[in-house]
Amino acid sequence: MSPGSRFAPVLFAVGALLISMVSYQCGAALAKQLFPLVGAQGATAYRLGLGALVLLLLRRPWRRFRRDVDWRALWGYGLAMGAMNLSFYMALRTIPLGIAVALEFTGPLTLALAGSRRLLDFVWIALVVAGLLLLLPPRGQAHGLDPLGVLYALGAGVGWALYIVLGQKAGAAHGGDAVTWGTSVAALLALPVGLAHAGGALFSLPLLPAALGVAVLSSALPYSLEMVALTRLPARSFSVLLSLEPAIAALAGVLLLSERLSALQWLAIAAIIVAATGTALSVRRPVAEPLAN
Repeated sequence: MSPGSRFAPVLFAVGALLISMVSYQCGAALAKQLFPLVGAQGATAYRLGLGALVLLLLRRPWRRFRRDVDWRALWGYGLAMGAMNLSFYMALRTIPLGIAVALEFTGPLTLALAGSRRLLDFVWIALVVAGLLLLLPPRGQAHGLDPLGVLYALGAGVGWALYIVLGQKAGAAHGGDAVTWGTSVAALLALPVGLAHAGGALFSLPLLPAALGVAVLSSALPYSLEMVALTRLPARSFSVLLSLEPAIAALAGVLLLSERLSALQWLAIAAIIVAATGTALSVRRPVAEPLAN
């Protein structure tokens, strides 16, 4: 086998994951532009409701329906996904996209570092703390962040950690259909909240193209591409590449939403990226590995 053919699957997987991350952040930028019309709650309903519909039509998981598996983990996984997405979009109302993703990233980082005892792990913890301190300057400074937005972003991080833990169990029981069923459960949480906030505006036909764009870019496409990467890349490589997400989010915010970050905020995002990369390279059993089922 030639070197080119040997590395082709790896390069394909890396490309799929990079496209997935770019797609996710472009979807978030598009969703943020819908906030004045349907609110963050309505945008979340679009993302999860239409995203679930697309995944159901593509995968048709009912053909493999089984009653003898653990459905409690799937419900927990789906509810965690719904809460994570709703909290994240609520954060985007008042804080820049890159900062919201960096704050949200502390959830899986905390999970990966939980129970750490090695000195190197405390270096990564210190970097995360330093990044958070740079993102959350003393009150009164010009680039201070909205406290409620920060709380929503950190809440999304908690949801992300639960999504990983419960996703392991759901993936073990339901395999590749876990994402489809989980997104459907998440939609059951997001749709009533979106309807209560946006009302009839949620059914506006002129908004349908943008709503479908959010659903495809933020859910159907990235989740499918992530599954391609997970089945072809070692878990450590997957985690290292995933640590680029805050940087991609910050660039998406600058290019698509005209958001501007201070030098300290860029430094804070860089510190969290370095901590994520270091954690992925040094952790013994990456938490993302079971999601490859």
